[in-house]
Amino acid sequence: METQQSVTSKQEETLPRVVAMVPSPGMGHLIPMVEFAKRLTRHHNLHVIFLIPTNAPPSKAQTTLFSSLPRAVSHVFLPQVSLSDLPPNTKLETLISLTILRSIPSLRHSLAATHYPTALVVDAFCTDAIDVARELNIPSYIFFSSSAMTLSLAFYLPQLEQEVQCDFRDLAEPVPIPGCVPVQGKDLMDPVQVRNSDAYNFFLHHCKRFSLAEGIIENSFTELEPETIKWLQGVDRVRQPVYSVGPLVNEDIVQAEEQCLCLKWLDEQPRGSVLFVCFGSGGTLSRAQMEELALGLEMSEQRFLWVVKSPNENIANASYFSADTYTDPYDFLPKGFAERTEGRGLVVPDWAPQVQVLSHGSTGGFVSHCGWNSILESVVNGVPLVAWPLYAEQKMNAVLVTQDTKVALRPKVDENGLVGREEIASVVKNLMEGEEGKKLRHRMNDLKVAATTTLGEKNGSSTKQMSQLVLKWLGKTTLTN
Repeated sequence: METQQSVTSKQEETLPRVVAMVPSPGMGHLIPMVEFAKRLTRHHNLHVIFLIPTNAPPSKAQTTLFSSLPRAVSHVFLPQVSLSDLPPNTKLETLISLTILRSIPSLRHSLAATHYPTALVVDAFCTDAIDVARELNIPSYIFFSSSAMTLSLAFYLPQLEQEVQCDFRDLAEPVPIPGCVPVQGKDLMDPVQVRNSDAYNFFLHHCKRFSLAEGIIENSFTELEPETIKWLQGVDRVRQPVYSVGPLVNEDIVQAEEQCLCLKWLDEQPRGSVLFVCFGSGGTLSRAQMEELALGLEMSEQRFLWVVKSPNENIANASYFSADTYTDPYDFLPKGFAERTEGRGLVVPDWAPQVQVLSHGSTGGFVSHCGWNSILESVVNGVPLVAWPLYAEQKMNAVLVTQDTKVALRPKVDENGLVGREEIASVVKNLMEGEEGKKLRHRMNDLKVAATTTLGEKNGSSTKQMSQLVLKWLGKTTLTN
């Protein structure tokens, strides 16, 4: 007669191994976590369930993304929490952190109802969920969706907090982030610029809690950030392991009528001749900067494909939670701009299929806000960059791609806080036609090859790191109550 223990053990063996994931609400963090989940189901026969905190109804982008996933990846939108008590100028990091914190009761209920989770993987802004995992005896891991440089800063920040008295933006000397090129204080990520703020306190709170996780999953790869990853994985760093599993980018091709118009235009352009200009799903410019950019593109005499959005004088929070509504961006272009650039430039409103554009043979450069997803998509497709950071950690990413990996040019900002039309024209021409642009393109092509190799089926370094992580999970499966 079988004992209850042996019956339970057999039941566990027959059930699919499930990994629970808790993303933060924004698409920029959600997409790479979804790509990670897809690789776990495709290559390691795991099932994944997303438990998604919300402060608003799911956006069209979120519902479209989840509807396209394989059956082994399921999702639950947790009950919507209210942020109505917060002032309208509340910073992005505070909004995300409070959304997670206020979702903890519903997360606890959903996680306890999940069958035999092998691990809980949480976004870097969701570290409060680690407490729930501990209650339920589930191993927890942090998924870090940005660069290894930003992760190194996160580990270093508690020490920097003790050593520095002023706001970091006022530091006279660059910050020596371990394993990285030095970064000026003004180029550190937005939430750490001003220390007397909720955004800073929340970010520091999460950084201090990184040590509670059993491991960190980093969306980068060794060839892109060799010294930083070497430090993060080094024996001198007495912390939990860091698994570099990138580049995790969305490479799925989804056809739609508006995409076809954009791609058909690219089909008609010479190879490598088009500059793609796009500032991400949430990136917007001021009206004055939008005009300078338009006139700079015109002055450059280069072919361009520009995703235009209505101007916004305050881009601090951009459109992180939802990007479904816009006014007509064409109303804000300089008079006669469209006519003067007809045939050489194409302006599309609000959105373009970025992955398909970057992979198109006619695309030769990318003016980017330096979101990490966009940088990785550029690397995967070998497209050099003009670095134009706007918010979050994008200035740090701009330092990385210009001063460390050397695959980007960064235009200078004038005394009025604008990038002028002459500067734009000069940088664009240099990228697309100049000798410096050729060097960047050669370096980016090398990284493109490395990105393919690192995710290779057999000997890729990121593939090996992911396999090591999964083996650890499968060897330490824990039953929940």
